[in-house]
This record gives sequence, C-alpha cells and structure tokens, in this order.
Amino acid sequence: MSVFKTFKLKFYPSPTLKRRLISILSNLFPETFTNIAFDKLTNPQLIKLRESEQGVLNLAKQSDIEFRDFRIRTYHWSGAGAAVLLIHGWEGQAGNFSDLIERLIAKGFNIHAFDAPAHGFSSRGTTNPIEFSELVGKLLEELQVESIISHSFGGVAISYALFQNPLLSLKKAVLVTTPDRFADRISDVADRVGVSDKVQQRLIERLRAANIDVAGFNVSDFVKTINVESALILHDKDDRVIPIHQSKNVHTNWPQAQFVEVEGTGHFRILRTPEVLDRIVAFIQADTAPQLKVADSCQSG
Repeated sequence: MSVFKTFKLKFYPSPTLKRRLISILSNLFPETFTNIAFDKLTNPQLIKLRESEQGVLNLAKQSDIEFRDFRIRTYHWSGAGAAVLLIHGWEGQAGNFSDLIERLIAKGFNIHAFDAPAHGFSSRGTTNPIEFSELVGKLLEELQVESIISHSFGGVAISYALFQNPLLSLKKAVLVTTPDRFADRISDVADRVGVSDKVQQRLIERLRAANIDVAGFNVSDFVKTINVESALILHDKDDRVIPIHQSKNVHTNWPQAQFVEVEGTGHFRILRTPEVLDRIVAFIQADTAPQLKVADSCQSG
C-alpha cells in the first residue's frame, strides 16, 4: 500500500521531498505508518514473472503441499546429480532463479524449489518471516538435499531453519546477498524512506507481539553454530536494497564461508549475471571448495 495513495496525494515529489514528506507525515500519523510497514512484512507483494522465468517453471514437475493454512507450490526438475534446494527472497518466487536453473539442469543436478507462503503461485494470506523460515526447515527435512542456493531473505530463512534444527546439515550453501540483523534492516529501510523513529519503535513492538524476536533474528548469530561444510556469499558492492556490509558481517562470523564481492549487478540482476551464475555452479559442482581467508572479487558488467 503506497503512502501517497493512503493520504490521497496526487503529485509525485522528488526523492528528497518525498523523504521529507514521509518524515513529517509519519510523525503526525505514526499508527497509520506502522500499519503500512507491518502490512509490508506480512502481506508480500506479488510481482509478475517474466515470460522466460515462467517458461522455466513450466519445465518442472509442479505439485502442491499443505503447510499450515497455505497451499505451497513446489517445483522439481529431476536430475541424476546432487539434490539442490533453491530459496527465493521476500516478495520473490522460484521463477526468479530461471537463469540459474537452466545451468543446473545442463549439469544434471536434481533441483527443488518452492514459492513461500503468500508468494508466487502458493495461496495468499497473511504470513511473516518466521513462517517462511519454518517452511524451509520442513522442506530440508523432507527433501534431504545436499546443497541450497538462496537469494536475499532466503539467506535468513536457511540460516534460521538450520539454527532451529541442529540435526539438519548441508554440504554447501550459496547465499546470493543476505541481510544480517533484522533490527538493522528495519532501521536501514526506515532511514532511506524517511520514516520516523516513533514508527520504527511501534513496528518493532508490533512484531514482538506477533512472536517475532526482532533483536534475536540475526544471520551472523545463526551461522556460528549451523551445520554447513562450506559456504559462498556473493553480494554487489552497490546493492541498494541490502547494503553489502550486512553480508560482510555474516561472512566474518562464519568460518566455513568465503565471500565474493560483485560489481555492476545490483540486488536483482545478480541472479541473471552469467559470471555470477557460473561461479555459483562451479562452487556447487566442486568436490571440495577452497577456503579463502580474505574476500575474493568478481567483476560483472
């Protein structure tokens, strides 16, 4: 729900003016802005797939499973190789991995993917980041995959799922951008948009009331104890959705991980950048992954 539609403003201000207006309005109407922010975190926006993304999904065996109050759409591209689970981000869906899926199919991987609650072709309804993450834990238990590849919030979901289930383990994990601390994520978005501190605090209190521990929902804490033999984190240095320092902090706290700094891909195009996709496939395909002491780099135009 757009702030400007909510207040019936019929003009389109510059980014600077927009930020100032939001700051003023959020101080005057903190409850309204808290409702808007909470809705964003519990009712993900449905974004239409590209034709090419839909085409790759059409190649999969599709089936639905029940998870709580949701009908979850799952996808399977059968292969003789190792099993891999793809985990999309918040407001994303399985089709976002289409370019990567084509490469994995060519290499013979046994590929699984899904649309999270209220995402993609799964049924709609109110959900939250914890529920998303708990579905990932359920799929890990049932599918017994060797590796995962996540994008954006998918990195939070997999790290939380493994943290909550110490008996689960993976040979390899690839996190294509990842947030770190949920509280910092809320603060970053609020500062960029111009939302007042009052709204931020009210939102955190409302999330706590929904049994979401904002202060304790941190990837850099989860990865310290999860069972993953080797991991790869890739993040664009100019990512405008999730600042790269968040992924770097996850890397600092995860001895099994190596870090690749990417350039020129942004937050979403990184999933369609050939050099990045080749790097991911090579990492998943390798019998043993090299452990790097310092951050590597990957230049992508």
